[in-house]
Amino acid sequence: MSNFEAKIYVTLRNGVNDPQGYTVKESLNRLGYDSLLNLRVGKYIEAEVAADNAESAEAFVREICDKVLANPVIENFTIDIIESGK
Repeated sequence: MSNFEAKIYVTLRNGVNDPQGYTVKESLNRLGYDSLLNLRVGKYIEAEVAADNAESAEAFVREICDKVLANPVIENFTIDIIESGK
């Protein structure tokens, strides 16, 4: 088995209201950053997993994202898998 690092990016689906993103955008606009037209806030998660290969590691991480880390009704996620040297 090898160790793999998973970088998981969870974002709201297009069309889903993002009140946190709106609040941050409005605050930045008030600070003078007028060129900022839109901003959305998401989650970044790092995980280390043991698996036989990168495909198995990705399948495992995809399963935990589908079941726990992301809400499939309102969120999308992407995964980057990197073999770690540990």
